[in-house]
Amino acid sequence: MRVAQKIQLTTKERVTLQRWSRGRKVSVRQAERAKIVLMAAKRNTNLKIAVELQLKPHTVGRWRSRFADLRLPGIVKDLPRGGRPRQRREEVESQIIRKTTQDKPKNATHWSTRTLAEDLGLSQSMIHRVWKANGLKPHLVRTFKLSRDPHFEEKLIDVVGLYLNPPEKALVLSADEKSQVQALDRTQPSLPMIPGRCGTMTHDYKRNGTTTLFAAIEMAQGKVIATCMPRHRHQEWIKFLKQIDSETPKDLDLHLILDNYATHKHPKVKSWLKRHMRFHMHFIPTSSSWLNVIEGFFRDLENKRLHRGVFRSVPELIDAILGYIGGHNEAPKPFVWRATAEEIIEKVGRARLALDNAPTV
Repeated sequence: MRVAQKIQLTTKERVTLQRWSRGRKVSVRQAERAKIVLMAAKRNTNLKIAVELQLKPHTVGRWRSRFADLRLPGIVKDLPRGGRPRQRREEVESQIIRKTTQDKPKNATHWSTRTLAEDLGLSQSMIHRVWKANGLKPHLVRTFKLSRDPHFEEKLIDVVGLYLNPPEKALVLSADEKSQVQALDRTQPSLPMIPGRCGTMTHDYKRNGTTTLFAAIEMAQGKVIATCMPRHRHQEWIKFLKQIDSETPKDLDLHLILDNYATHKHPKVKSWLKRHMRFHMHFIPTSSSWLNVIEGFFRDLENKRLHRGVFRSVPELIDAILGYIGGHNEAPKPFVWRATAEEIIEKVGRARLALDNAPTV
């Protein structure tokens, strides 16, 4: 009777496999193989893994053995296939890769399979196969922004420290404003979703005014304190601070995590804070909105309630926003921050090094 090979993972291998298994930036096949290895490391049989992942047992056994022999590199690429060698592709593959990554067409920012095939005198399908095999996607680009704040590390350590080790007898709140939220009505009625057809919505719209959402999420419980106001000035910000003051226990200090918007540092705001000593402001580094947890809540609000909403007036928009927040507060969940300051600093350092060494585009 054949016995499946035992799999023992190092901490680094386990972290890498868990990241791959989520499948966000890797192929479906690679994510599937990562799941096989993770389950194998828990001493599951090949049959059990196959049933769980809806695969054939010999497929599970093949990748289990390949990992045992070659570790992580062994499950990154497909196994070699039989058949006649692909001589033509091997001859031109390096040329296609070099042209795709180092050159640009005359009147465009990037190549398409059609334009590159015409330039090299090859078939469009050949270009497509080489791009797919090497993970080249010239039509896609990822955006990024690295903070150039001279006090980046100092502010980062301060904010992450609040997330990971909040002070005793205090509340930590992530706060910000979502300005210019538009009450948009569609120019024509929409059709509902039915089997075989998605819902419809016109691409154009009618503007019915705007509002500004002021919100703060309390990290320990996940409850959101919020209000909507017509303008976005220091006067409105002070009103919101008063609301936070009234809706939180008086015996607790309040640590607010904020961005560097001028309203938050207005002289009258500073004067108000001096009279309310339980407020402590912590500013994130510039160009680091990802460090402010409330931004994630704003994204969810936009995607789930506003993006496809129809609002014929500002009061209708405000009712929808506060209704969504009220529903959230009925069953709030604490937000758990996991990344340490050291991990973030190391990752940012690698990104800066890559930028410094990158060729000019």
